[in-house]
Amino acid sequence: MNRLNGKTAVITGGATGIGLAAAKRFIEEGAFVFIYGRRQETLDTAVADLGPNARGLKGSVSDLADLDRLYTAVKAERGTLDIVFANAGVGSQLVLGKITGEHIDETFDTNVKGTIFTVQQALPLMGQGGSIILTGSSAGTTGAPGMTAYSASKAAVRNLARTWAEDLKGTGIRVNVLSPGATATELAKDALGEEGQKVFASMTPLQRMADPAEIGVVAAFLASSDSSFMTASEVAVDGGLAQL
Repeated sequence: MNRLNGKTAVITGGATGIGLAAAKRFIEEGAFVFIYGRRQETLDTAVADLGPNARGLKGSVSDLADLDRLYTAVKAERGTLDIVFANAGVGSQLVLGKITGEHIDETFDTNVKGTIFTVQQALPLMGQGGSIILTGSSAGTTGAPGMTAYSASKAAVRNLARTWAEDLKGTGIRVNVLSPGATATELAKDALGEEGQKVFASMTPLQRMADPAEIGVVAAFLASSDSSFMTASEVAVDGGLAQL
């Protein structure tokens, strides 16, 4: 399929996991993709894998100057922007009673502040037919033991889409949330550990973790005109985890 032929996309957190899987799918469907992340070596490896229709830019979503540099590069090379996949996120376990201010700040700076400014600073490059995709989580609906900050931040992301759909009326730009469940990514490994991943897999009706590619293909659907009458929606790709 070439549903994204000629489109330009930005994917934050694009060098690993769901972001990288989405980048591969977007390129397969004809897009030119800028992946954005904090580790230069990981970006370089991802771009080498993705090929000539990818660019890697280093920066943090919580740093507005870094985001300015990202979108300046997009404008210089491509002129306009069609798709923003605000996918960068962090999450780690701290049970109630042990939560620190630093833990809250780190989580919300990336997952909420980072999402807000990733989208806000992209808007001058976007227009009719644009698609914004926000990475939510099943944890934003169900909660998750020991994941107070992460779960709350993802509930906030869900509400951003509802609010922005109102703010973007008349622009032709859509905004939707893609909410994975337990997915076999670097973040899941770090946040949950081996045993935690087994627990979440067992709680999922499909009895396994998702492959990042299974999330990436849904991101491509939301990026394309196949989802042209969708905005403010949440698409759960969670194996049923938050649905029962």
